Amino acid sequence: MHKRNIFFLVALVAAGAVYLNNSSLLSNRPDGKPVVLAHRGLAQEYDRTGLTGDTCTAERMLAPRHDYLENTVRSMEAAFARGADVLELDVHPTTDGKFAVFHDWTVDCRTEGSGETRDHSMADLKKLDVGHGYTADGGKTFPFRGQGVGLMPSLDEVMDRFPDRRFHINVKSNDPRDGELLVAFLAALPAKRQADLTVIGGDRPVLAIKQALPGIRTLSKQSLMRCLLRYEGLGWSGYVPKDCRGATLGVPINVAPWLWGWPNRFLDRMESVGTNVYLLGPYHGGGFSDGIDDPAMIETLPAGYSGGISTDALDLVMPAIERRTN
Repeated sequence: MHKRNIFFLVALVAAGAVYLNNSSLLSNRPDGKPVVLAHRGLAQEYDRTGLTGDTCTAERMLAPRHDYLENTVRSMEAAFARGADVLELDVHPTTDGKFAVFHDWTVDCRTEGSGETRDHSMADLKKLDVGHGYTADGGKTFPFRGQGVGLMPSLDEVMDRFPDRRFHINVKSNDPRDGELLVAFLAALPAKRQADLTVIGGDRPVLAIKQALPGIRTLSKQSLMRCLLRYEGLGWSGYVPKDCRGATLGVPINVAPWLWGWPNRFLDRMESVGTNVYLLGPYHGGGFSDGIDDPAMIETLPAGYSGGISTDALDLVMPAIERRTN
């Protein structure tokens, strides 16, 4: 009986120590406001019901709230002007050695062109109308047709236009050769500029980039799962696994509360190893979650939350953030 009491006492003390070690009460992190990542800049929203990898989202556009087109310089300028701290953009290699900033694997959905994006030169992609295919009424009207000619930028144009801004560069393939091509582009940038960038995308191109440029923050589905699973096993002690270091994490908002030390101790630990954290919308199985697009979700963030959030609806979410932090 005496031994049993000692066992329970030790277990209670150990549990208390783990609790205290992961309590945000021990964090000196000051209250702040979320770091906002605008996914594709200011973009048109679309019906997400039953989406597949082949769905043409321009054909299921919702009624427009603005006239900005995703992944264009104009859209990026507007997103930064409305308070975005970081922008996500999508890239494809082109036949003339550039990277086109464009979401889709083919140009058929949004433009009047056809074929895989990577099978075109940047010069030819510049001739296309990136607003051609958008419709909110099943093809009766095309409100942006003719307004997007020449608006598909190259990655070097974006870097030149926004030399001091932070970006997430999304490689739209799982081909390691795309990672190698992007390495050549990134390696030519100053170290200070590289520090403002994160590369996300397929496991293989992201791995190629991390191996060649270990100082670049990266995020892939595989690296995220390794980090979170290993942190769940070891994070109670305050230890941050190697897979979580020098990275960027996209954490669904319904998963975050299960992480050791959430919110402030977790954010402190990740910040101490050079890792950025962005909350996503709820995870329901499958691939990556959507962004935090419902303004009401902002009210569910921890008080004083100063980590990141990712959103596809910047124009709706920013007013909610401003009301919360003013």
